[in-house]
Amino acid sequence: MENVILVIHLILALSLIGVVLLQRSEGGGLGMGGGGGGGGGAMSGRAAADALTKLTWILAIAFIATSITMTIIAAKNAAGSSVLDRLGDAPVEQPVTAPIAPATDDLLPPSAGDTPITPPPAD
Repeated sequence: MENVILVIHLILALSLIGVVLLQRSEGGGLGMGGGGGGGGGAMSGRAAADALTKLTWILAIAFIATSITMTIIAAKNAAGSSVLDRLGDAPVEQPVTAPIAPATDDLLPPSAGDTPITPPPAD
């Protein structure tokens, strides 16, 4: 059920974006608004704008309805528990201990004799 509503929600979102982009800008901010006059088409410029406006409202209402529906479904699935409560129920893995490092004496190069390697005395 959740997946069906999510798919419908996504389709509504894409449709709403498309319808909004199809509408003509009435502000004329870019100076591109042309007159819709002339011609004898079945739909005049104003009738097409009214149809797109109504379609935008319908898609927006449906989009909000699916948003609220998904919120209600998610709240029912939460069943009063928080994310932190669910983290406490998860099995805790024991930390992996690092192997003990070998003694550093084994890593040093062999020296001539048993005398320790020291820097030369300062004058």
